[in-house]
This record gives sequence, structure tokens and C-alpha cells, in this order.
Amino acid sequence: ETHVFHNGWYGYKNWGIGLACYATYYENQRAPAILDELEADWQTRAAPALELAGDGGGWAEGYYINYWLYEWLFFCEVARRCEGVDHYAEAPKFFENRAVASMFEAYSGIGTYDSRRPIPMGDGGGRVFGGDRDKALSARRILVSRYAEDPAHQVVHTFNEQTPRSSVGVYAYKDFLWRDTSIKAGNLEDFKLSHISQGPGYVYARSSWDDDATYFFFKCGDRFTAHQHLDMGHFLIYKYEELAGDGGHYDSFGSSHDVNYHLRTIAHCTILLYDPDEKWPGIRAGNVTGNDGGQSHDWPHHNGAVVDPAQWYEGRELYDIADIVAFEDQGTYLYVAGDCTRAYSSNKIDSFTRQIVYLRPDTFVIFDRVCSKNASLKKTWLLQAMKVPAQTNKHLVITNGKGRLFVQTLLPERPQVSLVSGPELYSYGGHDYPPSRDTGPAPECRIEVSPSEPKTCDYFLHVLTAAGSDITSIEKASLIRRGREKDITVSVGEIMIKFDLPGVGGSIEQAGQIRQFTDTIHFRP
Repeated sequence: ETHVFHNGWYGYKNWGIGLACYATYYENQRAPAILDELEADWQTRAAPALELAGDGGGWAEGYYINYWLYEWLFFCEVARRCEGVDHYAEAPKFFENRAVASMFEAYSGIGTYDSRRPIPMGDGGGRVFGGDRDKALSARRILVSRYAEDPAHQVVHTFNEQTPRSSVGVYAYKDFLWRDTSIKAGNLEDFKLSHISQGPGYVYARSSWDDDATYFFFKCGDRFTAHQHLDMGHFLIYKYEELAGDGGHYDSFGSSHDVNYHLRTIAHCTILLYDPDEKWPGIRAGNVTGNDGGQSHDWPHHNGAVVDPAQWYEGRELYDIADIVAFEDQGTYLYVAGDCTRAYSSNKIDSFTRQIVYLRPDTFVIFDRVCSKNASLKKTWLLQAMKVPAQTNKHLVITNGKGRLFVQTLLPERPQVSLVSGPELYSYGGHDYPPSRDTGPAPECRIEVSPSEPKTCDYFLHVLTAAGSDITSIEKASLIRRGREKDITVSVGEIMIKFDLPGVGGSIEQAGQIRQFTDTIHFRP
């Protein structure tokens, strides 16, 4: 792999080469030169890639970080202990935040064989139990030892100790190597409840650090590699079980299902804007025949967009496709806004912004503004439901195991709502794209919400409430009408939320106090 963004700048290969060089340093005359070349490539190409696409500790390639990072950290520890070379210092934006981001990338609760399931991000997904969970744990342990004096890493240590043993028996040696019980414990209960990784455009949030916490993930970032999906604006919601998930199956790289459904916008919780004349080039060297109305794709290589950061900056106009433009966490609520406009073809879209207010512990208010070039282009709001929802009192109710998600649609007025499930789930545009194999629990229903009348600009306003499956009703959210359309206001219980028109500003009123949302934070590399 020559693409530093793809498969983690080829960490699989380089850790083995690096270990071999150290192991044979005094016997193999070529070892020093090979090691020097590896380190030069790391310093000039790979470390800058981590600083760009991994700023904040997330990784734009998504789930694949759970496959390759442990091995590279193993090499970094050997280099640090044998030669005193600190590779962590060469990519501080990534390494100093990775353990915290990894902690936030685990769904709430402890599952199979006392393991924690990482959230799905792009390819892979970890839907079934496997050794990648032990790799994630061991990687956090290595980083905790490196930054043992940092209070945040001491909190990660406390989190790690809740699953003190590898869940796969043959990986017990990893506990022997990396579990350090001498590290000072941190206060997990009072630790922050959200984290932002600016590089990949990830926001993670929880209601608490308890095992039954509500969990939320939002994605709005740039394009770097082929294991990413066409899914800017996508989100996940978890309460006891996955409720809003990530659609399709990673049955094979470049398969018909992969390139026409799994990685496409239609398999995610975001927006479709259908232009019947739009066409996509080949993705991952696969045969693209489906027009889902989703985000565009113009990668010059089947393994990703660019080979290194220098090339990314050269083609930034093509790859810089989405931004988190606002983020704040005030404890009782979290506010995030994303601009996803450039992720779509400029031939069909003028703008798409998504604003989300997470009212802790369980409620999410999601406001989308979508303006098209032509009023005739159909707009569709998507939610990937893990189970087929029931309809009660005009609410859609998704129940999965012990978890439940109530879906209230406040805008558009007179919405057209479709539930796509069963054999039709992987079909659209007159074509079928079923997966060739089942890769684990996946959304069983696609909720589609569209306006009943064509307009150039449409607003979508939804209130989603997570709960236990024993909860049968929730408080009704209401859209408040005003004489002049300068804002969209929604009431959720005694809380009032206002979204300004235009722009991505707004305010929240709770307990008699009004607070303006932040609308000036821009995270751009």
C-alpha cells in the first residue's frame, strides 16, 4: 500500500519491517539503512497524514484504525525503548488524543466475552465479535502508558480497567505486555461527555459513562481514502442496542452491493437529492449502475483520493467536501452544525446544512436545510432503522432489544413517509443490489421522508428520543408558528430551540435563560 491514508499508511507492513530491523540490527548490515528509510517515510509522509486526517484522535478511514493501529504502536514502543526515538512526538494532534477518541468510539456497555464494541465508521464495522476489540483495548493501554501523567489518559486507564482482560483467549499475552496497573486512576464519572476530532470531522457524545448511557456519533469531514463512505452528515444513536445504524454489508471491496448500496449515501442517515441525469464513475473499481440521489464521487484511484498530504492539498478543492462549523457542549445540551454542501454535485445543490441539538440524556433535535438548483429535484431525509418501526400516535417507534427510538417529524409539512424493508431494502431505481453475505446486525428498514410539494429550499425538522423498550410514550414536540418566517422554533417540554434563517445560528431557552448557539467555530486543516 503506497497511499498513506489507506489502511493506516500501510502500518501492517511497516511495523514488521521495523521490528525486524531492530531485532537484527547488529547482525544484518542492511537493517540500519532500511530503518532509516522507514523513519524518513514516516516523518515526511505518514506523520503529516495523521496530523491532517487524524487531528483530534479520530481517523478519516474510520473503522480500519482498529485493525492497524495496535501494530504500529507496538513498533513505536520498540523504537522508544530500544533507541529512545519518540515517534509520538512527530504527530501530537493524533497520538495525544487517540486514546480518548478510542474510548469515545465504543458503544455504551460491555458485551460479548466482556468486550466493548467499537462503533461502525466506513468499512469494517465490527458488527460481530472479533480480535479487533482487543487491539483497540491494547492500543489504548500503550498510549495510556506513554502519557501516564496526563489526567485525561488516567481517565482512559480507569475506562480500560472495566475490561481488564483480552476477550480472545489467545490474546492474553497482550494483557501481559501492555496492562499497567500502576498507572494512577482517573475520575471517569466526572470526565467530559463529548469529544471532537477535527481532522476526520467526528463528534462523539454520551449521556453519561454508565453502561446504559445513550450514545451519539456525527460525521461531517473531508475525503481521503477508499474505506470512507459517501455519508457526510451521517449519525448513529444507541441506547441499550443500536437504534439508528449504518446500512448495508461490507461483503467485498468493490462488489455490486458495496458500490451501489453499502458505501453510498442511501445506506446512511443523511439526505438524498435526486437528479435523474446524474451519473457516478466507477468506485473502488466496481461497476456503479445505481443513481441513489446521494453524494458525489470523483476519486482518481480505487484505493482512495490521494497518496499523501501534499497531494491532498494540491487537490483540496476536490477533497475538502464538508466541515463541522459549530460545536459546543454546555452539559445539559450539546450543539453541533455541519456544512455538507460540497459533498454533493454542484450541478444539483446550492446548500445543505445540518444542525443537531442533543438534549441530555435522550433527545436529539435535528434541523436540515436543503436548497437545490431546481425545485423539481426530489429531496429525501433518511434514517437507517435497526428494526422495522411501528407507528403510534403519528410517531414512528423503533424497538431493538431493550432499546427504543421515537421519531417525530415536524417538518416538512404533510410529509411523505416511506418504510423500505424486506426484499426491497437493497433495491432502488429498478435494480437490486443484495449483499452476497451477512456481515452481522444491520439496519432492517430505511425510513424515507420527503416533502409533498416541490420547492427549491426545504426544511426537515425531526425530534428523536431514545428510551428503554418499556417506555410506551414520550412528550410531544411542537413546531411554533410565527408571523414572519425568520426562524424555525421547536418546543420540547419546557425547552425552546430556535434555528435562525438563514445561517447556522440559533438559541436555546431553558429554565428561563436564553443562550445563543456558537456559530463561529470553523475546523479546517
